[in-house]
Amino acid sequence: MMIKINFKWVGVLGTIALLSLLVFYVYQINAETSEKFSVQDYQKRISEISKENKNLEINSAQANSLDNIAQAIEGLEFEEAGEIHYIQVLEAQVVTR
Repeated sequence: MMIKINFKWVGVLGTIALLSLLVFYVYQINAETSEKFSVQDYQKRISEISKENKNLEINSAQANSLDNIAQAIEGLEFEEAGEIHYIQVLEAQVVTR
């Protein structure tokens, strides 16, 4: 009992498999390239945000410096507290009308 091999069908199936693998390979290369560009874009964005964060930290430190705070207090027209008097309330006393 010998199995007959139709080489025409083997060639057709082999060509279809080869073409499908080639298409899959091109798709994978395209996806990988796209991912690499996305990673590069994200790294650039992270770098920009880090620089912006450093600038904001510097600006915040400058805005919160003692000189600026002293100028802001002077502009609010606060008065210096003199002698402080506290009201003493005894626990046993009750106020009624």
